[in-house]
Amino acid sequence: MVFDQAAIARRVQDLGQEITRAYPDGELLLIGLLKGCFVFLADLARAIERPLQVDFLVASSYGAGKVSSGEVRLLYEPSVPLADRHILLVEDIIDSGRTLASLMDRLRSRGPRSLAICALLDKRIASPLPDLRFVGFTAPPAFLVGYGLDHAEEFRHLPYIADLS
Repeated sequence: MVFDQAAIARRVQDLGQEITRAYPDGELLLIGLLKGCFVFLADLARAIERPLQVDFLVASSYGAGKVSSGEVRLLYEPSVPLADRHILLVEDIIDSGRTLASLMDRLRSRGPRSLAICALLDKRIASPLPDLRFVGFTAPPAFLVGYGLDHAEEFRHLPYIADLS
C-alpha cells in the first residue's frame, strides 16, 4: 500500500481548506478529469467550504496500456460557460503532463477568470506545470491503482492507493 485510506482522507480535507481560502469570491467550477478523479473529486467537493459547481472532462491517452500513448482524445467537455469563472481542473495523477497541458490550453481559450490544477498525486516526472496549484501527495514512479485510479478499468473501488505490481 502506498497511501492508506486515513492518510488520503486527511490530505483531502487539508486540500479542501486550502482551496476554500484560495477562492474567497467569484464562481468556482471544479472540472474533474474522468474517470480517475471521480472518487477524489467527490471527497474534495465536500471538503471545500464555499459554493461551487462541478462538471467533467473525458479525455483518453492510455487505453488498456500502462503507458500514455501521448495522443489526447477529448471525448466529453463541459457545456457550461467558462468565461469569468474560477476553474479548478481536478486530476487524479500527473504522469507525463501531456494530457493536462493539452486540456489547459483548451480551457484557457474559453476565457476563465482563473485556471489552476488540483492533483491528488504528482509523480514529478513531468516538466513543471505552471498551473499546478494544489497537490495531495508526491507519488512514487510506479503504476498506481485504487481511490479512482485504475488499470484496464479495474481497482478503482479500492479505498487506498497501491502499486499495481
